[in-house]
Amino acid sequence: HAMMVLRRLLRKRWVLGVVFGLSLIYFLTSTLKQEERTIRDRTLLEVKDPDHRIPWKVRFNLGNSSRQISQCRNSIQGKVLLTDELGYVCERKDLLVNGCCNVQAPSSRQFICKSCLANGCCSIYEYCVSCCLQPDKQPLLERFLNRAAEGFQNLFTAVEDHFELCLAKCRTSSQSVQHENTYRNPQAKYCYGESPPELLPI
Repeated sequence: HAMMVLRRLLRKRWVLGVVFGLSLIYFLTSTLKQEERTIRDRTLLEVKDPDHRIPWKVRFNLGNSSRQISQCRNSIQGKVLLTDELGYVCERKDLLVNGCCNVQAPSSRQFICKSCLANGCCSIYEYCVSCCLQPDKQPLLERFLNRAAEGFQNLFTAVEDHFELCLAKCRTSSQSVQHENTYRNPQAKYCYGESPPELLPI
């Protein structure tokens, strides 16, 4: 008997209309709540305290580069040239067992900016790192760090000191590329400066 009453009720259009209306209200309420959550999350991401300073780890403490040092980090990957953390560029054959350039070797030069343009873009990676390590580049690098785009934070907050910053900064980055596959300036693609390389006409 109850099944018959239920069938009769379902045949009536107003009952179907009520069921449809309640379903529609539930759907719209859920959708609006989800949209509100999305907008709130996006707003939280976009709101930034203008006085908040990024906690950069970089230490500019090389001081006097003639200090005694028992081990050096160096730029490692160069086939011919290497730069050590004291800013010396030397040929691979003149690298000492402790990782430092032999400063007595004819090929060794400190803080060399050979192949670098006025905008801080260089054609040779090792010279870019050496030039970037000059003590007078510290203010420029600090300005860059404080203005770095969100996309750079993960990369540059991981570096510990001036040398690691110069290694990371001089590596070819998206700043050096246009359309993701063409160098803005193929002759000067390693940059420690604040500006991307000048875009050369094709």
